[in-house]
Amino acid sequence: MPSTSNHDFRRLWLGQTASQLGEQTSLVVLPLLAVLTLDIGSGELGALRAAGEAPILLLSLFVGAWVDGWRTRTVMVLADLGRTLVLGFAAAAALLGRLGLPALFVVVAASGVLSVYFDVAYQASAVRLVTHDQLVRANSVLEGSRSAAQIGGPALGGALVTLLSAPVAVASGALFFALSFLSVRRIRRTESVPARPEHPPRVWRRIHEGLRFVVGDSALRSVCLAAAPFQLFFAATTTVYLLFLPRELHLSGTAVGLALAATGPGALVGALLAARLPGRFGYGTVLVVASALGDGVFLWVPALHGSSATTMPVLLAVNFVFGIAGQLVNVMVMAVRQAVTPHGMQGRAAATITFVGMGLAPPGSLLGGFLAQELGLRTSLVVTAVGMLLSPAVIALSPLARLGRDLG
Repeated sequence: MPSTSNHDFRRLWLGQTASQLGEQTSLVVLPLLAVLTLDIGSGELGALRAAGEAPILLLSLFVGAWVDGWRTRTVMVLADLGRTLVLGFAAAAALLGRLGLPALFVVVAASGVLSVYFDVAYQASAVRLVTHDQLVRANSVLEGSRSAAQIGGPALGGALVTLLSAPVAVASGALFFALSFLSVRRIRRTESVPARPEHPPRVWRRIHEGLRFVVGDSALRSVCLAAAPFQLFFAATTTVYLLFLPRELHLSGTAVGLALAATGPGALVGALLAARLPGRFGYGTVLVVASALGDGVFLWVPALHGSSATTMPVLLAVNFVFGIAGQLVNVMVMAVRQAVTPHGMQGRAAATITFVGMGLAPPGSLLGGFLAQELGLRTSLVVTAVGMLLSPAVIALSPLARLGRDLG
């Protein structure tokens, strides 16, 4: 972890943890609310998830170009405040019995927009708050906090939907975003923001600079090529998964939340391993093995039938392994990106990679809904899980596989 004297990084870390917990809780609460209480179909669920993911595709490049010229603290504070208000409105609407499907679409879309701003800003903020030699450890801490959120968020979200009222379930996300707001706004360090020219370039020029930089770097280009199929098929898999667990395996909302929450402990283990494995085996080897293991483990899920004695242990094991592998890949990729990217290009590089990869999540969610309707839930899971394996194949054939133990 970065130096204990870096109080501002600690405030960023605490705020990001609360923010991620709010996001993870909401990502489970809102779709489960729609599935369990509004009885929506697979196509509607795919569209609902796509509405929350669409801002990544539509806004990431613009946000990256914008964030590079602003103080990340300001961006994060405003994003947290906005999400607090949006989910507070949703909780009030649920209390009045007016939180129908159209309102859910508005809520998830608005939350998605604000999440793009926060996520790009916190990734750029770490670079401005710690020294270069602390980046990998700082990223491990931040990714570890995201893991902690994945432990509590899904389980809490599923339990709240099942055991308590809808307003309480929705309001939990607003509470976490409010806590993040209070922590991030206490950051006191004056960030070293690149000076703005007297006549700053237009946003399209800044976006083009970010695209050209990422495309021109072999490592970053490979990250994009590997992220694209993963995000497309992972979004499709998740859409089918959220329907498969309650409708095919007959699990309750609480059980679904607990199964998803197993990703969190795995990700904590992955965050710890990320600080050690690259130095022993090399970044390339870790990336290839972790991505293949994490994506391939989902092929076990379609083999499950009903809520037998083995169902929950297998689901917990699948999500635990996915958490370990996914966290390793996340930390490695972030370290590679930050090591090869100049200070003034960090926001645009992060946004460009997010755009190329996560931008395919909305069509992936729609694809998952379509496949579920046409092929059935079990067959669709097989198809989408196999599709995820395209990502480790791309990594294995790219310059990323040849990265050694040192990125310097």
